[in-house]
Amino acid sequence: MATISYKDAGVDIDAGNDFVEAIKSDVKSTFDNNVIGGIGSFAGAYALPAGYKEPVILSATDGVGTKLKLAIESGKLDTVGIDLVAMCVNDLICNFGTPMFFLDYYATGKLVSANAKDVVAGIAEGCRRSECSLVGGETAEMPGMYSEEDFDLAGFSVGIAERSEMDTLANVRPGQMLIALPSSGIHSNGFSLVRKLLFEKLGMSLEDDFNGMPLLKTLLEPTRIYVKEFKANKEHIQALAHITGGGLIENLPRVLPDGIKAVVTKSDIRVLPIFEFMGEHVEEEEMWRAFNMGVGMVWVAEESAVEAILANTDGYVIGKLENGTKGVEFV
Repeated sequence: MATISYKDAGVDIDAGNDFVEAIKSDVKSTFDNNVIGGIGSFAGAYALPAGYKEPVILSATDGVGTKLKLAIESGKLDTVGIDLVAMCVNDLICNFGTPMFFLDYYATGKLVSANAKDVVAGIAEGCRRSECSLVGGETAEMPGMYSEEDFDLAGFSVGIAERSEMDTLANVRPGQMLIALPSSGIHSNGFSLVRKLLFEKLGMSLEDDFNGMPLLKTLLEPTRIYVKEFKANKEHIQALAHITGGGLIENLPRVLPDGIKAVVTKSDIRVLPIFEFMGEHVEEEEMWRAFNMGVGMVWVAEESAVEAILANTDGYVIGKLENGTKGVEFV
């Protein structure tokens, strides 16, 4: 009788084991003193940090979206892991959470160890930038679900916060200032529109020059992680908004109570060249709703704290809070 193996079905157990061995050093480089145990257990273990009166555990999950398709097509896979971490931990800090640990899920049609190792190296770099530990992950080889070397990513971050610090709405009031922290680029939102415009409508290629460098470099610039800036300026911040899909228009109101509006001076925003270029082909309102436009995060701060924040970051003032219907008003 003819026999069949798991490998014949498209799943290579040995390749999976080799991959785990290949990533051990990168993963261990993210560990801090709160990590319990090592790699290979059924679950990651992490001791709760001391010093919290009423600790609250926060969690966030996200992916990279169709930015991942550009990475796969180009073969440049060492930065999308940074994006994965960034999209999760940047959300955590908006609830005054300090990231503790991270987990990832990598699903593919066929495991190519070198590719997966590049991705995990990026995840480890993202964890180092956000000062959290990569304590676990899952690699799933699923032929038939994904075509050959295609893959998808999901990330999961867990943080800790003091309960009394989480209600940022109570801190927000008219007269406070809006400070923009620049984005590093498109980050990880709106890439379906980016791809449709640049490659289908305009016929561009990843190798085309844009602002003196290959277009690919601009598009795959990893999402900026704001954790260290948050930690260094936490005492001066009243609220934070991560500017992702929906842009300033949809994300900034999430940190505003009813009866308060954000008045933003549009001309003060340092729009990045890639957005200026795309804006020649996309309606202005659509641009501001789909992209961060150069602002990766907005902090709400008392006017008296602005000078200290600006001296300690690359942030800049883009507006202030006033009485009015909750939302964003551009002037």
